Amino acid sequence: MARNAGGGGNSGANNNTSKAHSSNNSSSQPAAATASAAAAAAAAANAKHKQRSSSANSNSGGSDNRNSSLGGNLSSKLMLDKWKTLIGCVCLAIASYFGYLGYLETRVNTPYDNQKMALHTDHRDDPERYWGTYRPQTYFGLKTRDPHSLVMGLMWYTPSNLGPGGQGIRHWCDMGDKLDGFGWTHHDGRSFGVQQIDDLPFELKTSFVKYPSGKEYGGDWTARISVRNTSRAWDRSISLIWYVALDERTNGHIKYVSDEKSPEPGVYGETQGLGEFQVRFSAVKGRILHKSYLSTVAPSLGKLKETVFSHFRAFANKRGNRFIGLPGEIVSQNGLPAANPEPNFIAIQLTAEVDFTLDITYQSTSGFALGESITRPPTGRAYTDSLQAKIAQFEQRFEDTFKLAAKGYGAEEIQFARNAFSNMLGGIGYFYGASRVQSVHTQNPVPYWKAPLYTAVPSRSFFPRGFLWDEGFHGLLISAWDVDIELDIICHWFDLLNVEGWIPREQILGIEAMAKVPEEFVTQRNSNANPPTFFLTLRKLLTQHKQQLSQKGRFATLERLYPRLQAWFTWYNTTQRGEVLGTYLWRGRNSSTLRELNPKSLSSGLDDYPRASHPTDLERHVDLRCWIALAASVMAELSTLLGKDDVKYYETASYLTDNELMNKLHLDPFTEHYTDWGLHTDAVALKHPPPMTPQRKGGQRMQQPPAEMQRYTLKPPDYKFVNTMFGYVSLFPLLLEQLEHDSPYLGKLLHDLRDPQLLWTNYGLRSLSKDSPLYMKRNTEHDPPYWRGPIWININYLAAKALRHYGKIEGPHAASARKIYGELRENLVRNIFKQYQRTGYLWEQYDDTTGEGKGCNPFTGWSALVVLLMAEQF
Repeated sequence: MARNAGGGGNSGANNNTSKAHSSNNSSSQPAAATASAAAAAAAAANAKHKQRSSSANSNSGGSDNRNSSLGGNLSSKLMLDKWKTLIGCVCLAIASYFGYLGYLETRVNTPYDNQKMALHTDHRDDPERYWGTYRPQTYFGLKTRDPHSLVMGLMWYTPSNLGPGGQGIRHWCDMGDKLDGFGWTHHDGRSFGVQQIDDLPFELKTSFVKYPSGKEYGGDWTARISVRNTSRAWDRSISLIWYVALDERTNGHIKYVSDEKSPEPGVYGETQGLGEFQVRFSAVKGRILHKSYLSTVAPSLGKLKETVFSHFRAFANKRGNRFIGLPGEIVSQNGLPAANPEPNFIAIQLTAEVDFTLDITYQSTSGFALGESITRPPTGRAYTDSLQAKIAQFEQRFEDTFKLAAKGYGAEEIQFARNAFSNMLGGIGYFYGASRVQSVHTQNPVPYWKAPLYTAVPSRSFFPRGFLWDEGFHGLLISAWDVDIELDIICHWFDLLNVEGWIPREQILGIEAMAKVPEEFVTQRNSNANPPTFFLTLRKLLTQHKQQLSQKGRFATLERLYPRLQAWFTWYNTTQRGEVLGTYLWRGRNSSTLRELNPKSLSSGLDDYPRASHPTDLERHVDLRCWIALAASVMAELSTLLGKDDVKYYETASYLTDNELMNKLHLDPFTEHYTDWGLHTDAVALKHPPPMTPQRKGGQRMQQPPAEMQRYTLKPPDYKFVNTMFGYVSLFPLLLEQLEHDSPYLGKLLHDLRDPQLLWTNYGLRSLSKDSPLYMKRNTEHDPPYWRGPIWININYLAAKALRHYGKIEGPHAASARKIYGELRENLVRNIFKQYQRTGYLWEQYDDTTGEGKGCNPFTGWSALVVLLMAEQF
C-alpha cells in the first residue's frame, strides 16, 4: 500500500532504484559503464538547462508565473503523497491491531500443539482397559474408551414405590435417592469389580469380569446383578432394566432379538468402535414374573430414564396379575414417524421375584467366519468361579501393596480400606466433549476443542466429572496401585493444555456430565488457576516409583510430558504473579460483590476460606506461593532426571523457599503466623438493606419481600496482614514442607495447630480457627460455611505427611512433630472409619465438633486418602 500511495513520479524513481540494484547484483563492469554514460548525459542536460535558464531570465515575467504555478503543483502533489502514505500506515496499523485481537481471542481454545499425550486409548493398544465402568454417574454402567461409545447400564425400581415423573427409578447416583449405602467393594481398575447397593428392603450386588484375551475390540465380559430381600415384611418383587444405547454420534446400529423358543432376549448390533456384538440375558436364580422391552429413539443420553418412564404401560397376565412394563417397538415421536426410524435405545425389563440373579453377557463376534462356533462368556457357576478367583487375587494384591494386616488392622478395618480404595478406582470415568471457556479477549464464552478425558471423580453422586485440583490428590492413591493408570490419567489431563499453558479447572465433558452441573459453574475462565496438585503426584512418582518409571517406556512418556509441564509452570509463574517480586495471588475474586461476606477465591480450591476482605491486585496469597515453590522443585528434579536444563528451576525453588524472604512477605510479626496480605477489615457484616416504601395497588398497600442480605463494611479496610484468619492457608509452609526444620516459626505452628481452641480436634484439623471472626459464618444468606471450620481429609493428609517428614529430621521440633503425627493420624483414621460404619459412606468433610460426615456422599475422591494414612504411605 505504501508503494502505490507514492504517485507516478516516485513510483518510477523507486522502480529505477530497484533495477539499478538488480544490475549491481549481476555484473560490476556493465554497471560502471552505465554509470559513466549516465554521468555524461546528466552533464549535457545540465549545460542545456543553464542556457535555457539564462535565455528565460532575459524574457518577460510570464515565465516566472508559469514556474510559480509548477512549483505550487509539485508542493500540493507532495503533500497529497504524504497524506496517502499516512492514511495507508494508519489503515495497516488498524488492520494489524484487529488481527492481533483476533489472534488473542483464539488463544484460549487453541491446543498446545497437534501432538497427543494420550496415545494408548483404543482396543488394539490396551484391550484390558478398553471396556470399563467408565460411567461413574450411574449406579452401574459400562462403556468403552471410545469418544462415541455405545453405553450400557442398569435401572431398577420397586413397582409399589413408583411415583410421578419416574420417582423411584434408580439410574444416576443421587443423594436424593437416600440409599442406605452403595459403592464398590472390589475393583482393580482393569479387569473386574464388585459393588454392593443397599436400597432397603433390597440388597443389590453388581459385578463384572472382562475376558479380553484372543478377541478383537477389547474382548468379552459378563455382568451379574443379584438381588435379595433383607426384610420378610416388605415387597418381594423388583423390576430390573438393562439398556443399550447409542450416542448421537455413534456410528452403528442396534436391534432387539427374541426367539420364542428361547427364554433369552438379546440385543445384536455393530458399531465402528466395537465391530459386531451380541448382548444376551440369562436368569441364573429366581422366577421372572413379567418380561418386556422398549426399542425406540431417545432424545439423548441425558434423557434415558425419562424415555423409559414415558413409555411405561400396564399389562395383565393370564392370571389377571397386573404389571408395569414396556411396549416393544416404538419408532414414532409424539405420534409422528421418527426422522430416523433406526432405534438408538433398547431397554429390557425383567420383573422378578427375589431372591433373583441375572447374568448379562457381552460377546464380540467380529473376526469369526459365518457359522464358526464362538465361545460364550461364562455364566452361572463358571462365572462365579471366575469372579471368586479375581476377588482372591485382588485381596492378596491389596495386602501386598498396603500391608494393613501386617500393621495390625482387623478384618472390618481392612474391608473398609478396600472399599474406599475400590471406590476410587471404580470412580474412574471416560468422558468426551468440549468445555465452555472465556478469556478477557472474547466477548462471550467459546467452546474448547473436543477431547477425551480419562479421570477419577470426587463424588459419583454430586461431582461426577473431572476437577483439576482434586485429581492430583487422587493420583497419590492411584499411583500406589497402578503407575500406568496414573500416567494415562495425567496424559489425558495435559492433552487439555492450551497454547497459553492453561488447563480449565473443571471438566464438564459430554451430555451426561453437563446434566449434573448448574449453569453458573459451566464457563471456565482462563485467568483463573487451580492448585497444581499434579506436582504432588509427580513428586511421589519420582521419589517412590523411580524404578517403575524406568520400565516399559515410561520415561518416554515423561519426555513427551516435559514441555507441557514447562508451559503449565510458566503460566502459573506469570499469570498469578503479584505486584511485588516473589508474591502471587489467586485471580478471579470478585471485588465488586455486595452479596458475599468475604469474596470467594474458587480458583484456590479453598472456595470461601477468608482472604483479604476487599480484593485488589496488591494482595499476596501464601498458599499459592508455596504451590509454585513445590512446582519449581519438582520441575528441577524432573529436569535432572531427563537430562534437561535444570538451573532455572532450582534457582526459582531456592528463591521461593527462602525462609527469610517468606517471613518478610507473609509472616505477621504480632501473631507469628503465616498469612495473606491485602486490603482488609474484620468489621464486615451481612444485613438486610432498609425496607423499601410499600407500593400501592388498588388502594391496598403491597407488602414487599425482604431484600437479599448484603455486606456492609463497618470500618474502612487498610493494607495489612490478614492475621485473624488462622487456618489451613497459614499451614502451607508446613504442609508443603518448605519451612526449615529448625525454624522457630515451625515450633510456633506445631504448638498452635495442636491447640483445641484453634485448629485441633479429636477428628482432625479444622479448616479455620475457632477464634477467627468468620469461623462457621455463612458467606451469603444462602451459602453455609464450607472451608470455615469443617475438617477436610486432603489437607489433613498433607499435614500428617509433613509432620512425619519433620519428625524424621533430628532437631528442636522433631519430637513434637512425631507426637502430633501419631495423634493426628489416629484421630483421622478412627473417625473416618466410625462414620463409615455409622452411615455406609465416606464424606466430603467432617464436622469439627462431632466428627459427623458432612457435605456430599459418597465422597471417595481425596477422602479415600485414608487408605494411605492407614498404610503410612506418603
